[in-house]
Amino acid sequence: MKPPRRFGVRTVATLLGLRLAYRMGSRFAPARTVAHAARVFQTPLPSSRERAAHALRTTSARRETVEVDGDAVATYVWGDPANQPYVLLAHGWSSLGLRWESWVPHLLARGWAAVAFDQPAHGHSTGGLCTLPDFVRTVQAMGRHYGDAEGVVGHSLGGAAVTLALDHGWTAKRVVLIAAAADPQGATQRFARFVRLREALRPALHDALAARTGIAIDELHIRHHAPRRGQPLLVIHDAQDREVPVEEARAYAAHWPGARLLITQGLGHRAIVDDDAVIETALAFLAGTEAV
Repeated sequence: MKPPRRFGVRTVATLLGLRLAYRMGSRFAPARTVAHAARVFQTPLPSSRERAAHALRTTSARRETVEVDGDAVATYVWGDPANQPYVLLAHGWSSLGLRWESWVPHLLARGWAAVAFDQPAHGHSTGGLCTLPDFVRTVQAMGRHYGDAEGVVGHSLGGAAVTLALDHGWTAKRVVLIAAAADPQGATQRFARFVRLREALRPALHDALAARTGIAIDELHIRHHAPRRGQPLLVIHDAQDREVPVEEARAYAAHWPGARLLITQGLGHRAIVDDDAVIETALAFLAGTEAV
């Protein structure tokens, strides 16, 4: 869960009420409070579906659906990935596949196709809860369905998912990670601070998450996965990112053999994805013509 970007009067009142409830619940009803926190942590913001409905009216993509573990995952295709080299685009938490629309003209101009998708419980995909293991399974399913990719680009939680999903039944020649998360325990720590869940209850939150996904949270840290990756990697991260600290980009650079790290200034966590210079640098890297 990420903090709302804008705080109206109603939002502030709701947030203050939630924080008060978590402070009191952490002390007097810890089990119920942790269960509620786990559900909130795994529930994308409604804005993902709202923005997807709006974006679908103007997109040039061909809409398809892929079944993934019982969920109907909405996919968006430009060009012909069966006959053209294609780039797989993985969005982040509470985002949507069509957030990559600004990349499409650049990709098509290079003769590449593109595939994006809505994670479960996001955009036009079905489902109610979603977290990193769900992201990983969906990326793997997209790779298997559309075949090995010329390149893959992941933003935020999508970057972590790409790292964990690569080489499990599919692969990509080159990888670009933008503002990518690396440490899921860091994410739960930021969440707990935001909602005022007591730090002492965070291990119970981890247990609740693992009970649904079947995966312990420490197993999801990229240090267990990045060292096994052999693809060339470019990590792009902004120094002023308030949602995923730049230290997590440095973790990718430290653990992924041969990774290149590019730190931007003043783009933050979201605008970095649509920055023209970032797009051109990323695509040059995927083409193997970069001067990073």
